[in-house]
Amino acid sequence: MFEKEIEELKKDEKLREVIDKVGEINFEWSETNHFKNLVQSIVYQQLAGKAAKSIWKRVKERTEITPEQILKNDLTGTGLSQRKISYMKDLASKFETFGDFSKMGDEEVINELTRVKGIGKWTAEMFLMFSLKRLNIFSKGDYGLRKAIQKLHNLPAMPKEKEIDKYAKNWAPYKTIASLYLWRWLD
Repeated sequence: MFEKEIEELKKDEKLREVIDKVGEINFEWSETNHFKNLVQSIVYQQLAGKAAKSIWKRVKERTEITPEQILKNDLTGTGLSQRKISYMKDLASKFETFGDFSKMGDEEVINELTRVKGIGKWTAEMFLMFSLKRLNIFSKGDYGLRKAIQKLHNLPAMPKEKEIDKYAKNWAPYKTIASLYLWRWLD
């Protein structure tokens, strides 16, 4: 999968070394239920994987993951903080007003999603990458990607968000694939 795109990315000498070292990546996309993906993103925010997985399981056991059911059901006792419950309810109340994400540009999707309490730019960018399968997303604020660029270019410090474009611009229009390789390289 993505052989042509990976060959294009390998034109960048430094990224080629990363791709060769990492080897083949299994590209895993999220399921196509966008609401469910966003709710899961809220659940997983700032939690260790095991704890988040356990809470997510309890939420799914408690309720069907639809805007109507999230608004209707009491989610206390699932391990979610009151703040996250309020974020999920805010998402549920606004979700039907969003329109068709597949017909929106990247910035339009980010602007729509960041109107929801608890969804910031990073979460919106991950949604673009993994739910909408947009191939040219590079989350400039992502700690791991900034750390990878620092390591890749032997920089004394992590680059600031505004400096990222000069490193990532050559990876267009496949910045998402470059991101996946950089994350895996850091693991």
